[in-house]
Amino acid sequence: MYTQAMDTAPPDVLAPVRNADEAAREAAFEARVAAGAFVEPQDWMPAHYRRTLVRQISQHAHSECVGMLPEGNWVTRAPTLKRKTILLAKIQDEAGHGLYLYAAAETLGTSRDEMLQALHSGKAKYSSIFNYPTLSWADIGTIGWLVDGAAIMNQVPLTRCSYAPYARAMVRVCREESFHQRQGFDSLLVMMKEGSEAQRAMVQDAVDRWWWPSLMMFGPPDADSPNSAQSMRWGIKRLSNDELRQKFVDACVEQARVLGVTLPDPELKWNEARGHHDFGPIDWAEFWRVVGGHGPCNTERLGARVKAWDDGAWVRDAALAHARKQIMKEAAA
Repeated sequence: MYTQAMDTAPPDVLAPVRNADEAAREAAFEARVAAGAFVEPQDWMPAHYRRTLVRQISQHAHSECVGMLPEGNWVTRAPTLKRKTILLAKIQDEAGHGLYLYAAAETLGTSRDEMLQALHSGKAKYSSIFNYPTLSWADIGTIGWLVDGAAIMNQVPLTRCSYAPYARAMVRVCREESFHQRQGFDSLLVMMKEGSEAQRAMVQDAVDRWWWPSLMMFGPPDADSPNSAQSMRWGIKRLSNDELRQKFVDACVEQARVLGVTLPDPELKWNEARGHHDFGPIDWAEFWRVVGGHGPCNTERLGARVKAWDDGAWVRDAALAHARKQIMKEAAA
């Protein structure tokens, strides 16, 4: 999953006026989630909790669907039939993840058409990582290793999200994402251990380009993440952006050593006192620029999604016409 954009929306400017009954309901709700209880669609929930989930889950779904585009460019150029089959299976998984997540968001009272309209209009965000180009075959392996690795780091805590339909969907998503991460690592390992000097240089170039955007996937620093504290109190998030980012860096250092690649950060070093790796400053100006729609591939990615929606209109119309006929037949029977 790609939750990075989920904390970028501004918090509500004014809190709604509540009567005594609503205040009591909210207090009971807060006590339930604090005790670790799951919230089901039919349960009462605060309006802001519902809005936060709609934004996060729908944008997660958008990210899964947009995430197919950078990899889809390489299906016909995969070096072997094995790699082509693996890539096709991965893209299919990502489409399935989007469907699971749209379905989970629909349980909150929003429609899929509304969510897709928000995406196509630019109102809804998706993970900024997918606004970078895939320039070589090594990029596909690097996306699997770093991007899907960051996604797993984000996603595993979401299997304990307080909203039950989201948590249940994430169990299967995490299982499949773990295969994606392993596939990417394996692809890079083959090139680094068995490939030519040119292939090893290609892998290092891909790692150099994807490392910093991967760190940005965890979202802005906790101090600059307006919705993070509220989401953690409600049990939507279990770990903060900075905690997840640190766990990811620590895990990648050893993985990079096994691969034989160098992570492009001269300030990356082990800090004995902290028990973690220190790393250099992230270019947050670039992050906000890409989130704001000015990345290398923002226009291309959104244009592709809108075109796919428009081109598929006849399929949706045919399906609706068939459904109407079935209803009429059943009514006449």
